[in-house]
Amino acid sequence: MKTETTTTYSLSDIPSVAKKLKELVKDCQVITFTGPLGAGKTTLIKELLKQWGVQETVTSPTFTYLNLYENEAGQTFYHFDLYRIGSVAEFQEAGFDEYLYEPESYTLIEWPEHILSLLSQGACHVAIDYHEDLEKRVMTIRKT
Repeated sequence: MKTETTTTYSLSDIPSVAKKLKELVKDCQVITFTGPLGAGKTTLIKELLKQWGVQETVTSPTFTYLNLYENEAGQTFYHFDLYRIGSVAEFQEAGFDEYLYEPESYTLIEWPEHILSLLSQGACHVAIDYHEDLEKRVMTIRKT
């Protein structure tokens, strides 16, 4: 069943937006994040991971493609930034597809466009865009 939720928020609202997002994606093991550069994908992921209990400093994996985090409950979080990945084949050749749908884990993927064909039903897709008021963002969450 597909569902869609849209929220407009200010950057100061990130903690409450992440709390809402955490509830909406609780049944999704893979969560994708799309949007233009600078829209706030990594910022939202940092707060989301904090609310999931990750105590490490969360950074963007732009140059490493993948950062791994764990919380005290033993959950693993794979944070991908695929901005520099050119194809699904490149993703698979790096062995990254093995991280999708691991037990007791969540996979958060920025710039997922090239690998959408690898994602099964049950993934959640978060689109973030600029609002006409550039201090605000529009977030659309779609479950498939």
